[in-house]
Amino acid sequence: MSETTDGAGAGSRHHFLTESPTCPKSLLTLAQQKGKARTVVIRADAPLPMLSCAAAVAAGICEPIFIGNYARILAEAAAIGWDISAYEIVETEGEQAAADAAMAIVRAGLADVVMKGQVHTDVMMKAVVNKVTGIRGPGRLLHVFHLTPPHSDRPIIISDCAVNVLPDLETRKASLRAVVDVAHAVGIARPKVALLSATEEPITSVPSAVEARQLSDWANANIADAVFSGPLALDLILSKTAAAAKNRQDDEVTGAADAIVVPDLVSGNVLFKALVYFRSACAAGVVLGGLVPIVLTSRADPPEARLASLALANILARPTSSS
Repeated sequence: MSETTDGAGAGSRHHFLTESPTCPKSLLTLAQQKGKARTVVIRADAPLPMLSCAAAVAAGICEPIFIGNYARILAEAAAIGWDISAYEIVETEGEQAAADAAMAIVRAGLADVVMKGQVHTDVMMKAVVNKVTGIRGPGRLLHVFHLTPPHSDRPIIISDCAVNVLPDLETRKASLRAVVDVAHAVGIARPKVALLSATEEPITSVPSAVEARQLSDWANANIADAVFSGPLALDLILSKTAAAAKNRQDDEVTGAADAIVVPDLVSGNVLFKALVYFRSACAAGVVLGGLVPIVLTSRADPPEARLASLALANILARPTSSS
């Protein structure tokens, strides 16, 4: 097989990406309606966080607070022709100091969103969960993705793909509430939520299937304005044809899911990356459960995904900041 080029421009044996992801207009519109979120950027002195902030400011959804080396922050902004003289810069050196400064700003009520810049995730998250100086809320920390394929504003919401490795039942209950809250926030009044497993039957040899049935029954009894079904294998979640073939066409969720709660981080990580690399989905990701939403971007994320993540964080931020 001859080598082809993937959507990011690097050599690859398979050309999975057919087109670049696009930040959904509906997400941007909702964020613009909320106004500019005060967004504290941990170590903004690098190209990717600066480009992300510039795009969000241009879209009218972000008022950045830059943390990091003062001279390098100015240099990165100058490199893209952006005058940032109107925005606050907090001088720090090193990852830990930058993360701690961001936590202090949030605890003082001066920021609506935290964004990861040029800082290792473990350093940032240790600062988040610090019992004295962190910003963890009373509940569990959860990561939620809002994914949309090109030319579509209908998302699929997935949790938890990046924070909880082997979530227990209570954590997955929190994930169920979280995906419903996100769905409501982006305009899905009665989301259909699937609990993923490898089978649609709660057989004891597949523990995640048994748990999915327990969680589905619990959620239908305890979470309003949503409908839940599980366990469901991925074909039933995504395909009405598969649902009909397995005589599950009367299930309201099969073939029409708005959200998926996965049994563990590995399955969630594989699922969201498959949607990104096979379907060119735009993945907007945030960590919930802190005092403010946390934008946890990757160096591999395209610019549109970073913009979408900032838009989603803006929508989920409370209270609404003035524009």
